[in-house]
Amino acid sequence: MNNKLQYISQGDSVEEQLFNIHQALDNGCDWIQMRFKNQKPKKIFVLAEAVKFLCEEYLANFIINDDVHLAQQIVADGVHLGLSDMSVAEARAILGKTKIIGATANTFEDIIHQTTNGCDYIGLGPFQHTETKKKLSPILGLESYHSIITQMKHSQIETPIYAIGGITLEDVDALMETGIHGIAVSGIITKSNQKNKLITQLNEKLYGNVIV
Repeated sequence: MNNKLQYISQGDSVEEQLFNIHQALDNGCDWIQMRFKNQKPKKIFVLAEAVKFLCEEYLANFIINDDVHLAQQIVADGVHLGLSDMSVAEARAILGKTKIIGATANTFEDIIHQTTNGCDYIGLGPFQHTETKKKLSPILGLESYHSIITQMKHSQIETPIYAIGGITLEDVDALMETGIHGIAVSGIITKSNQKNKLITQLNEKLYGNVIV
């Protein structure tokens, strides 16, 4: 799993979502997590079909947030599961061994639980306050990332960790020094007026100035 930058989609309509996802792909993102909450199933399905087509065109990973059955139906690359969603083990039974299953964690205990169940990566956060998600788990900050990654090393858990939650360009260097694999971001890309420059800068920091 080489991808180090994940874009979590934003937008209140299918059109907004598609515009934002297309912009992210067009400017260098190669991992899209489609997050389209509190919408009618038909709208979500229409968006998922369109995003799958776009991601195939750009050779990008397409992950669906929460909805395992939609991920199966649309033949997405995988699914990302929150702490209150279907378990990783159940999702694996439905999707099979080849699909990517990501899982959310807020504590080291969460990581033990999710990795024991066989997730492929962990979205660990929130790093700091974010407007993107309404109900936030306790804020972690840099010290908690250091502590949790150290505990993982001692326990020989090698599952890739993505930091998530209010991350800015200025935060990336310090976060990468904690030993995380990458970052998952949303608003920073959606709101940027210079997406190509921003995504290039993020990738330079994430990959150590080696653009892939």
